[in-house]
Amino acid sequence: MTRDRTLSYSIAAILGGSSLQLAHAAITGDSNDAEGIPEITVTAQRRAQNIQDVPITIQALTSDTLTQLNVTTLDDFIKYLPNVTQASNGPGQSNIYMRGLSLGAAGSETSGTNGQIPNVAVYLDDQSVSLPGRNLDVYAADLERIEVLEGPQGTLFGSGAEAGVLRYITNKPKLNTTEGGVNASYSYTAHGDPNSSADAMVNIPLIDDTLAVRLVVYDDNRGGYINNLPSTFTRASTDLGIATFNNGIVPANNVAVNNSSSVGRAINPVSYKGLRVSGYYRIADDWNALLSQTYQDMDAQGVFYQMPYGSQGTTFDKTGKPIGSQPLPHLSVTLFNPSYDKDKFENTALTITGRIQDLKLVYNGSYLVRNVEQVQDYTNYARGVYGSYYQCSGLSPTSAAAGACYSPSATWRDTEKNTHQSQEIRLSTPDEWRVRGIGGLYYEQFIITDDIEWEYKSVPTCSVNFDVNCFNNLQPWPGSFTSNPGIRNDNTGFFNNVQRTINQKAAFGSIDVDVIPKVLTMTLGTRYYRFDEREVGGTVGSFFCEAFTPTTYFGPCVAPFGNNINTQNPNSSRFTGFRSRANVSWKIADDALLYYTWSQGFRPGGFNEGVYGHLPGADGVNQYLTPATYAPDTLTNNEIGFKTLILQRRLEIDGAVYQEDWRNAQVNFFDPQGGLGNLIFATNGPNYQVRGAELQIVAKLSDGFTVQGSTSYNNSKQTNSPYLVNNNPASATYGQNITSIRNPYGSAGSPLANSPLLQWNLRIRDEIHVGKFSTFWQVGVQRIGDSQSATGNLINFDQPGYTTYDAAFGISRDAWSIQCFGQNLTSVNASTSTNAGQFVQAETVTRPRVAGIKLSYRF
Repeated sequence: MTRDRTLSYSIAAILGGSSLQLAHAAITGDSNDAEGIPEITVTAQRRAQNIQDVPITIQALTSDTLTQLNVTTLDDFIKYLPNVTQASNGPGQSNIYMRGLSLGAAGSETSGTNGQIPNVAVYLDDQSVSLPGRNLDVYAADLERIEVLEGPQGTLFGSGAEAGVLRYITNKPKLNTTEGGVNASYSYTAHGDPNSSADAMVNIPLIDDTLAVRLVVYDDNRGGYINNLPSTFTRASTDLGIATFNNGIVPANNVAVNNSSSVGRAINPVSYKGLRVSGYYRIADDWNALLSQTYQDMDAQGVFYQMPYGSQGTTFDKTGKPIGSQPLPHLSVTLFNPSYDKDKFENTALTITGRIQDLKLVYNGSYLVRNVEQVQDYTNYARGVYGSYYQCSGLSPTSAAAGACYSPSATWRDTEKNTHQSQEIRLSTPDEWRVRGIGGLYYEQFIITDDIEWEYKSVPTCSVNFDVNCFNNLQPWPGSFTSNPGIRNDNTGFFNNVQRTINQKAAFGSIDVDVIPKVLTMTLGTRYYRFDEREVGGTVGSFFCEAFTPTTYFGPCVAPFGNNINTQNPNSSRFTGFRSRANVSWKIADDALLYYTWSQGFRPGGFNEGVYGHLPGADGVNQYLTPATYAPDTLTNNEIGFKTLILQRRLEIDGAVYQEDWRNAQVNFFDPQGGLGNLIFATNGPNYQVRGAELQIVAKLSDGFTVQGSTSYNNSKQTNSPYLVNNNPASATYGQNITSIRNPYGSAGSPLANSPLLQWNLRIRDEIHVGKFSTFWQVGVQRIGDSQSATGNLINFDQPGYTTYDAAFGISRDAWSIQCFGQNLTSVNASTSTNAGQFVQAETVTRPRVAGIKLSYRF
């Protein structure tokens, strides 16, 4: 029995390491290289480079690694990236964070209208595909690699790369090569339903040395594991609306509901279906074109959170945190309406590469269309401050016999369309020049059209037969933008119908100078940017639409609550500036690099839904007016790192220490009980600092036996403590700090949200050749530390740390392979993201144990 070296070349795969790559592609070098850890090539600096020569922090998951780990979606592979976290409400509903730079996330239902541009950019090849609150969940079929670039990448990747970049790099067509492959798997989910998946790829040369096409298709169906348990919803004297406005008296005429029509087991199956076809055309010796078309359809049913407590008997503490009295078992909810999230996208991308004299020219153009339709249960809104206003009428604070409360059943419905086009052209000098440069121009148009209806109004609509204590229905503001004209349905109590347009123009350049050839290099780069942002449409609410006395008017509400953004001043803005980077890298030896990097990142500001008053002072005048706009925030990084390969390239030790200073951070406020209102808005808040360190070790103990581990440490803190300032000139205390409530920004020294102090992972893999067969086994462990769900003094939850274990073993011969795998073997139940956006405590949880078998064929 002997070790099979050819198999071992791809085993040093990343398990997410903290500071650098932990994944290496199959080796193509000489026999000396074959004895050690092989190389991987990345394009993090818009050039093809050995990852060990790139003086920035990079993680990479190669195609081999993704196959070995049996991961295909963001939720699958993020646990292997210990300096990357997310706040997620389910598939396709996440905000990604790097190095702990998170303030917490708002609900998906408001992200299209007023969500901030993410501070981590997501790229599909060379196109940005980020979206507030809904980062694109690209299915990882036939990928060359996934690159994670940590720290500000504003010079080469622009505004969305304030804290880093996650890039999906697809496999490209190959000339003169016919190849293909099929994967099929079947597995079960503990406490849930089974899963099945299949994908296929084929690469076909059509014209020798000239034209090739590549096609990949996939169909993945994942069983649910969340159970909707039987429950009723009955109003109580502690419901905030009843307690605040009706002296805690619940009317005798009070409708209660049950969820018998939607009770079910494993209510959250999700499917991914899609295809990608690409063609590569060699125009001439130095010119080629790549055209690709991608389609994906994700259908996620139900919800992906559990509720520690059911809806019955929920109350709230003074911070707005729900307190339950109906304990539920793990992986359970009490929902009263069906929920789903349907998310489709199609993307067209063209890349032309050529050479003009000594200069390499690259053009990238792409166009993305993404459509989201989502419905979620919102019945718990009935326990909020204003639930009784929309669902009860004719109440009396002294008599239970007066008035009536209608059905508390409610949903919200979001229809969101995103179009995103980008054009980039860049020129670069040959890689072997002592002074190397890269420069380019960039244009982007980013349009979000969001139509969301909160369907919580159950008081009847005014009519001839019901003309008192009734509501007139809503319609868009006259003359304002709308994607959904006409009068809204009887249950719509509030809606947003908004279009946001962001145009970005940028010019960037970077120069590398070899002060000492192949030893000491200096890099300087900068990016000039200009953002022009405009928002149109409106927010419309049913306040002031109730007829308390008999009426003869039965048309749409004449004077609703809300804001016509078309007439708002301002409803457009412009941001310009420069963001830069400087770097010194020192090749101490051929396999040892020491570097220092200073870099800046940024993201643009934006608009809120409108200007509303909050927190009345002693004179009865509101002290705080929601800001119409919020400004850009910025990030500055100072980092020292090293990359080494020793012991004849069998031991890799890489690491970095850094300090990141986040200034003027964009903060979301949702504070329905604390005085800042029931509408989410953003403003600029405190400054934060993260001091951290990362370490990764890969040891190739023999040709087929590899041990690798990585860890990250992030000590985050708020460095100042600003107060809300009275910004209403009509108030008697204008210009003074507002101290009538706890400072919502929080105290100096507070940690950032979703920012574990410590994360780590470890994996062992062994590959053995036995006759004509090749076998392997691997085990892995991942640890995520404790964190908080939010910053400041708003609704905040502890998110305890947890540890998960994975394992796999398999055998292959010739083109066939089969493996058995298990993920989260101990079926740990832990919250990856906790929030109260639905007026109950909702914990997005780790998927329970998955165990299955996978069959693959390659030709």
